[in-house]
Amino acid sequence: MCDYRLICSHKDEVFKKLKALLQAFNITRYYTDDWGAYERHLDTAKHQVGKRNTQKIERKNLNPRTWIKRLTRKTICFSKSALMHDTVIGLLINKLEFSVDIHAKLQV
Repeated sequence: MCDYRLICSHKDEVFKKLKALLQAFNITRYYTDDWGAYERHLDTAKHQVGKRNTQKIERKNLNPRTWIKRLTRKTICFSKSALMHDTVIGLLINKLEFSVDIHAKLQV
């Protein structure tokens, strides 16, 4: 589970930790705002500053947050269990990214 404090703080050291976590995904392009740490720690050939692509990414991230109430602490659906939280998010990612129907009946 990702530590929200890692993302909320705007310090170079925090960005370095986040970048290290993302290395496993072999990211080839970074679309960001103009926060200085990005320019200091990302290869300029892989980094693009601007809103055109960040708006698309933010919209894509908004849909799952809207669909999963448990990501909002103010609702009664908020999961205190990290396992349940990760399971529900994982099921949604499987549905959205891999077209795996999480409600389909198992055929035996």
